[in-house]
Amino acid sequence: MHAEVIATNTVLIVDDDASIRDALADFLSGHGYAVRTAASATACDRQLAEASADLIVLDVMMPGEDGLSLCRRLSNANTPILMLSALDAVTDRIVGLEVGAWDYLTKPFEPRELLARVRALLRRPSRAGDEQRPSRGGVTFAGWWLDLEERRLRDPAGRAVSLSEGEHALLAAFVQRPGRILTRDALLDLARGMDAAPYDRAIDVAVSRLRRKLAEADPMPVIETVRGVGYRFLPTVRAA
Repeated sequence: MHAEVIATNTVLIVDDDASIRDALADFLSGHGYAVRTAASATACDRQLAEASADLIVLDVMMPGEDGLSLCRRLSNANTPILMLSALDAVTDRIVGLEVGAWDYLTKPFEPRELLARVRALLRRPSRAGDEQRPSRGGVTFAGWWLDLEERRLRDPAGRAVSLSEGEHALLAAFVQRPGRILTRDALLDLARGMDAAPYDRAIDVAVSRLRRKLAEADPMPVIETVRGVGYRFLPTVRAA
């Protein structure tokens, strides 16, 4: 028996390699997930037309429409996408994340790492209800409270924390996409009000400044650095 069985979660595996597809399906099924499979982008579209999935494991290199194109099409559905690829260059990972993948795993990989990534992504808010990605109004995360419209922030003790326009824009970009790796270019586009020049190093400085301000009130880290790629917001975010 596995301690973390989540029988209601459905994972759709999209990979043209039958051996990989079947092995992943058997492994995830053994850990309590309802698994469906597709051998191509066309088959994936058919599967999603029949029923939605809670998470999609998607291979990059496929004949016909490749994984990057399919990921771009599916990115607006707000369904977590874990991209698989034999390509290990940082630029390849960045491209995958830029077209809408939530996370990226390089082949070959340990099945336990895949399982950990799946579990982490499924813990992130991405579907209907109170945990749907917030677009406006108040949100909470790790005890904090943020008003996205009024630019007000309170720490877990209820104390007001002052944010500049740029810091608020950066934090808003994170809380609206919890659990998703955001590249520096994506953050530059999303945080329009940033108090910095538009170049990669500006994001690193801005994130560092925001981290310090949050840590002054609560030392619990909320922003993870994904080396060579960008950043990820760790806490679960809920509508207040």
